[in-house]
Amino acid sequence: MHMKKKTWAAALGTLLAPAVVLSLPAPSASAHGWVVSPSSRQDQCANRVVQCGQIKYEPASVEGPKGLRTCSGGDPRWADLDNDSKGWKVTSVGTQQTLTWTIEARHATSNWQYFIGDQKIAQFNDGGRIPASSVSHQLDFTGFSGKQKLLAVWNIADTSNAFYACIDVNIGGGDGGTGGGTGGSDGGGTGGGETGGGTGGETGGGTGGETGGGDGGTGGGEQPGDCTTAAWSSGSIYTGGQTVSYNGHNWRAKWWVTGEVPGTTGEWGVWEDLGAC
Repeated sequence: MHMKKKTWAAALGTLLAPAVVLSLPAPSASAHGWVVSPSSRQDQCANRVVQCGQIKYEPASVEGPKGLRTCSGGDPRWADLDNDSKGWKVTSVGTQQTLTWTIEARHATSNWQYFIGDQKIAQFNDGGRIPASSVSHQLDFTGFSGKQKLLAVWNIADTSNAFYACIDVNIGGGDGGTGGGTGGSDGGGTGGGETGGGTGGETGGGTGGETGGGDGGTGGGEQPGDCTTAAWSSGSIYTGGQTVSYNGHNWRAKWWVTGEVPGTTGEWGVWEDLGAC
């Protein structure tokens, strides 16, 4: 009798095991990050600006091998993002434009890269640091005008993958960025360094041409004439104690810095907010 009970219990366990497995919750997709300003293609899908497939539920998951030049990251699930004729909203920007990522899973970061066509216009190196939940970069579109497709790439430090986002912009098509105008089209990338900015760097941006918009507005954020302190530039190097103006405030560097946008590094970051201009 005791043996029959053991046999019956074993049989019951075998029958119930599949049901237990089926009842377990499926793991949710791991979110990562995407460009929210100017609104990227996946951001427009998520906000139902454009009708899309599955990507509207996972705008932060456009991940693929490093080195690609596609909006979908090579993932067929996100093929909508590669369709240039889908009716994407185009954002009017000036020669200078701040671009912002929302980060939902904070991965150690190698660098951030930006491309128009096959040309890399900016790169910001993080050296393996963990990014904040919101990351902004100041881009210089000098040498470009009209409608362009900007590819933003977030390269992860400890994997072979990257995250991708495409943003449709109309450079010089309005006052979406600071500085106004379309900038000098014949600037020749006179600056060194690795980050984009006022003097070129790897952006190929150069210094030629007038930027328009009052006094030229080479800084990022504030309207020309609001502040008397020199405007912050993403391509400049600042040492501890130097002050800049950005977004209507004065800022003081606590230590050596380049490429870090004032107001995005937090209370313990490199920039100290000195208050409104």
